[in-house]
Amino acid sequence: QVQLMESGGGLVQPGGSLTLSCAASGSIFSRSTMGWYRQVPRKERELVADITVGGSTNYADSVKGRFAISRDNTKTTLYLQMNMLKPEDTAAYYCNTIFGNQNWGQGTQVTVSS
Repeated sequence: QVQLMESGGGLVQPGGSLTLSCAASGSIFSRSTMGWYRQVPRKERELVADITVGGSTNYADSVKGRFAISRDNTKTTLYLQMNMLKPEDTAAYYCNTIFGNQNWGQGTQVTVSS
């Protein structure tokens, strides 16, 4: 199991930007497609972006063109650059493998509000 620790969330105004980081321990990170997920109360966790070991990316339609996922395999760290944030982006953000099969971290809260 890899341990995951998300950071970088906060309160931001609509149209603002944030960069999330996910520090991963363990060897699984370097050979796994990784993803950023988000969850709001009473709703299921949704995958918003994923990235393969080689750097190929996919995005949910709701964030395409605004979010950018990246990874540093030497630092075993995953990133999510979020631009043009909207109130509907408000959620707790988590990282995990594309299968969501590692223990979930605490997440980092992103609140978009004026």
